Amino acid sequence: MRFIFFVCLWVLGSAFLAPTAGQAQSAADASAFQSIIKNQMSAFAAGDSKTAFSFATRDLQRRFQTPDIFMQMVKQGYQPVYRPKDVKFGALKDTASGPVQEVYVVGPKGTNWLALYSFEAQQDGTWRISGCVLTQSPGLSA
Repeated sequence: MRFIFFVCLWVLGSAFLAPTAGQAQSAADASAFQSIIKNQMSAFAAGDSKTAFSFATRDLQRRFQTPDIFMQMVKQGYQPVYRPKDVKFGALKDTASGPVQEVYVVGPKGTNWLALYSFEAQQDGTWRISGCVLTQSPGLSA
């Protein structure tokens, strides 16, 4: 009976001490993620495909092969982040597949979007963008 009591106590204690979404990442990581996103968006705005491509993970780079192919894909499928009118950063969340930064974007046509940027730590300790999911969000705005 004591064993069960201590197991329950340990489980409850662990639940209260466990980090909540976003806590496992430091403020420095959050700042780095936002900087990476801003810099990539600046590269899109400048038409600098090489720099924009450099923020993507090696897996994404292999998938799209060249900076120009990557830029064309973003231009065609990700207009809100390719040419945003306004950008605001939301919460940083920890997920099973890694950190995800919420970004509220007003697209070029004035439509509100939520962009979920996922990040992956690299062997050299830096972070790179591993994906971006866009969802139209009429109730949210940048």
